Amino acid sequence: MKIICVEKEELSLQLRMAQCREADAQYEVEGYTDVWEALKSLAVSETDVAVINVEMPDIGGIDLAILMKEKQPDLSVIFVAESEKQAFDSFAAHPDAYLLKPVDKSRLHEEIEYALLHKSGKPAEKAAHVEIRTFGNFDVYVDGQIISFGRSKAKELLAYLVDRNGGYVSRAEAFALLWEEGMYDRPMQKQLDVIIRSLRSTLNDYGIGDILEMHSGTLRIFPEKVSCDMYRFLAGDAKAVASYRGEYMSNYSWASLTEAYVTRSLI
Repeated sequence: MKIICVEKEELSLQLRMAQCREADAQYEVEGYTDVWEALKSLAVSETDVAVINVEMPDIGGIDLAILMKEKQPDLSVIFVAESEKQAFDSFAAHPDAYLLKPVDKSRLHEEIEYALLHKSGKPAEKAAHVEIRTFGNFDVYVDGQIISFGRSKAKELLAYLVDRNGGYVSRAEAFALLWEEGMYDRPMQKQLDVIIRSLRSTLNDYGIGDILEMHSGTLRIFPEKVSCDMYRFLAGDAKAVASYRGEYMSNYSWASLTEAYVTRSLI
């Protein structure tokens, strides 16, 4: 297994390399203070993990990681940040993890071990029948196939039900979400009926109508019938936590409150 460390100062580089070697004496560890030399190293031999200081001269650590992933998409990146703002900014490069200075050696070892575990060739876990992804854009998959919604507002309504994590949503609340400034009069109530019917029809077409419940004018989903990255995150699943990149249901502005909550929970 090969690890490269990228630091702006030689002293910090030697420290980081020593920390990585202590994780396992069999790891091949290389170090660079020059971002271009670090990038060139990928052409020499495949690298498993890159431990990169966000604050690098020239192009910076974040852009370096992006360039590295273009050359080697399966590269695992662990950022070393000097401030919480830098850590948040690093999400743009989709890192596997970030650590704040001074770097805790045991935390670094844990992140390296986690990154290498997912490169060890172990069989992938069987995909869930219904997979809901909320980190980034909102999408729903059935047996690996992405669902195509007939109406965008039907998809948005389902996204909101997912965000509510099994909580009941009234028709009036659903209307206010979908038509922020609209008047909840009879014609618009009929329009809401159209959206709800469209949602139910789409779910039934894909054979997953049972994830939705309608009761006394309210709607909800059954969280226990789906696999959702956010639900796993809230349960403390390490893989789900590592997969969060600072974006939650980016399709929808109303999701920003949940996004802020999730981001703060990581700091």
